[in-house]
Amino acid sequence: MRPNPLRQRLQAGLPTLGTHTLSSWPTLVELVAQAGNYHYVEFSGEYAPFTTYDLDNLGRVYELTGLAGMIKVEQTQWTHQAMRAIGSGFQGVLFADLRSVDDARACVAAVRAETLLPTRGRGLLGVGMRRDVGTVREAGLPSYVEGLDQIVVALMIEKREAMECLDALLDVPGIDMLQFGPADFAMSIGHPGAFAHPDVVAAERTMIQKALARGLHPRAEIREPAQAKPYWEMGVTDFCMGWDVSILHDYWRGRGEMMAEMFAGDAPRAPATERPAGNYR
Repeated sequence: MRPNPLRQRLQAGLPTLGTHTLSSWPTLVELVAQAGNYHYVEFSGEYAPFTTYDLDNLGRVYELTGLAGMIKVEQTQWTHQAMRAIGSGFQGVLFADLRSVDDARACVAAVRAETLLPTRGRGLLGVGMRRDVGTVREAGLPSYVEGLDQIVVALMIEKREAMECLDALLDVPGIDMLQFGPADFAMSIGHPGAFAHPDVVAAERTMIQKALARGLHPRAEIREPAQAKPYWEMGVTDFCMGWDVSILHDYWRGRGEMMAEMFAGDAPRAPATERPAGNYR
């Protein structure tokens, strides 16, 4: 199993930068790698349609580019989707919608081997003939157990119940990263859409402070580099910036508005009666 570049940076105490895709098109990962400065790509599978073939193709492009791959998985699908993604070559899993300490334990167990060997948390995964082990080459070997132990476990802290048991939840062995979810948290406390509500802002700060105090890695999701500064000043060094869908939407909206302004300032033109010569396709 190949070394996990995201785990290596976390262990070295180096900052990490990822980005999100909802598209399973591998070429987008190649473009991220060509852009430079990114260490992993999160496939936000919680929101997007995909097949297990898509996971294999993404696993291949992560290896081709040298980036780590992370998948965001939805509640009730933690074990199945984590297992299939890891088997395809993903090296990090972001688990959504936790509410309890038992949920945190279940998420860790979804990525670790079932073994008596010492690992980062107890696991449920058995031997699989999948891409991560070369299908047959490392299946069931000690390197397989070690490879699973290197998978980065990230948890979404986004529910009222999770914040209420945060101290015990963060003490579960095997957790690496924490991501606060202001949208879900605001909705769970009865203030949907109020991402800047004082209780939401306070909860995020509390999560960050408690994670840092335990040596864990709170991650901040941002749209623009300028949004990183307040997190950086709090001690956050892990960021995930931009979503493919938001990047495209912002471009289409902004450029479309510019064109609409031009159209509004011009008098209507008569339709052309003859098509000019040129190369059309």
